[in-house]
Amino acid sequence: QVQLVESGGGLVQAGGSRRLSCATSESIVSFNTMAWYRQAPGKQRELVAIIASGGSTTYADSVKGRFTISRDNIKNTVYLQMNSLKPEDTAIYYCNAARLGSIRLYWGQGTQVTVSS
Repeated sequence: QVQLVESGGGLVQAGGSRRLSCATSESIVSFNTMAWYRQAPGKQRELVAIIASGGSTTYADSVKGRFTISRDNIKNTVYLQMNSLKPEDTAIYYCNAARLGSIRLYWGQGTQVTVSS
């Protein structure tokens, strides 16, 4: 079974930075995409950033220019570097892994990021 474990969340002041990590139990190259989602209380889960196996990346408009998704294939870890954080970035951040041709998605337990003004 696939396991994803997020870490790095915490309390950050507005304008600050934080780096989230997602450690996987399997080689990340076996997944077509790795992504970060987030969900604020009372709101739907939204896609934040995605990185494909070929290295291409896509970001939500709300985080473009501020967040960067990256990966380390040797350590089987995906990162989300968050800069210039805003209070509206407050949410639980989830790591996601997917394989094309499979309906099953894999999720981590989530890590809380709180941005104070």
